[in-house]
Amino acid sequence: MPFVNIKTPEGALTRAQKEEIVHRTTDLLVGYFSETSRPHTMVLIEEVKDGGYGRADEICAVPDEYRAKPDT
Repeated sequence: MPFVNIKTPEGALTRAQKEEIVHRTTDLLVGYFSETSRPHTMVLIEEVKDGGYGRADEICAVPDEYRAKPDT
């Protein structure tokens, strides 16, 4: 079973963007493993809360202007 785990800052993606990532990632893996792998492919998108990750020795938070707008 192909499995992909994607971690992203909380609120950075809309539901529609997450759905697109799941579909496109699944299609990518089917291209490698064949169509028979589609029903067994798992794509997990984990949202990490602000302050739950860091880079270059600094704790990160997503500025409001970079947060995903609610799906309408």
